[in-house]
Amino acid sequence: MPIPALRARVGQFIESSVIRRLIFAVIAINAIVLGLETSPGIMAQYGPFLTAIDVACLALFVVELVAKLFAQGPRFFRDGWNVFDFAVVAISLVPQSGGLSVLRALRVIRVLRLVSAVPQMRKVVEGLIDALPGMGTVFLMMSLIFYVAAVIATKSFGADFPEWFGSVGASAYTLFQIMTLESWSMGIVRPVMELYPYAWAFFLPFILITTFAVANLVVGLIVNSMQDAVEEDEGASDERHEILDALRAMEARLARIEERIGRD
Repeated sequence: MPIPALRARVGQFIESSVIRRLIFAVIAINAIVLGLETSPGIMAQYGPFLTAIDVACLALFVVELVAKLFAQGPRFFRDGWNVFDFAVVAISLVPQSGGLSVLRALRVIRVLRLVSAVPQMRKVVEGLIDALPGMGTVFLMMSLIFYVAAVIATKSFGADFPEWFGSVGASAYTLFQIMTLESWSMGIVRPVMELYPYAWAFFLPFILITTFAVANLVVGLIVNSMQDAVEEDEGASDERHEILDALRAMEARLARIEERIGRD
């Protein structure tokens, strides 16, 4: 069989729905096994069995990768998911001994390939990616707010509370804790107000701006991007339906023309 024909067959086989579902199932099983391997008790009882499953999953991943490389050739590296798979499999093949052995734990991130199998999850990822430019602007604005607030807090409260506000970095970390509303009142603000009764005039506007205003901007950007992705997907689906309808109409016309030619 010629090489191009063999590549086409291998490509059709590896991209078939049955093989794709099998690969996704193996990815999920491998992720579960990697989680179980972190338990000393489970490894003491089922260590060899889990290791065998891990090796079998890795072998299947390597076979899949080699088959895709053979079928697609240089086109393989034009697909972002293929490059992702190649990097993860390469990390999985790193020897367990030595300083690089810790990288083998990153094999579990291959479960993210399941995102491509679930359309709803793909829309979420597309929405997040589309929202990145707007989120970058929001994060830049938040960074400026944090810097200004950290400088004010350091100069105002640093002398009496050096652990929380002794430097700009410490103040920024403390303000981040306050923004998350983690023990912000009884843990930080009230002790500060015992020495500075009007400190609430600084902390409350900071919480309102960062926690409720800026954070909601990020959520709004993500929601809008997801809605745009859904609308684009629906628009593409409608366009495909229109193309199929046009092709069916052309096919019907050709059939009528053939009938007329046959009669003549």
